[in-house]
Amino acid sequence: MKYKYEELLKRARSQIPETALKRERLELPRLAHSVVGMRTIIHNFKEIADTLNRDPQHLLKFLTREMATAATLQDSRAIFQGKFSRETFQRLLQRYMERFVICPVCKRPDTKIVKEKRLSFLVCQACGAKSPVQQL
Repeated sequence: MKYKYEELLKRARSQIPETALKRERLELPRLAHSVVGMRTIIHNFKEIADTLNRDPQHLLKFLTREMATAATLQDSRAIFQGKFSRETFQRLLQRYMERFVICPVCKRPDTKIVKEKRLSFLVCQACGAKSPVQQL
């Protein structure tokens, strides 16, 4: 029997589950960061918060607590008191994603934070899991 390549390829692809073909991955935009005097500015802070699908105030509160400093939001940028490196922000953003964005069950970033009474939960829109998260 002689098979054509296209027919074999179609047959093989039809047997692969759809989830294996999806290429969903959370990719943060490059951090636009500058140090001016004793202040560190993240110019694309709002864009990063939008990519994570989180409130910029929530992300800012996490970063200020982790770095033990003060910060303010101005338009789409965040201004932190003190000199901080890009690596510090990237490490903290990774920690934030692990705690408040990535689903602990299915490891997907399709989540939202829902507050019920005094507790906050991370609700996954991909698998439906509901996990408690710490208060900020």
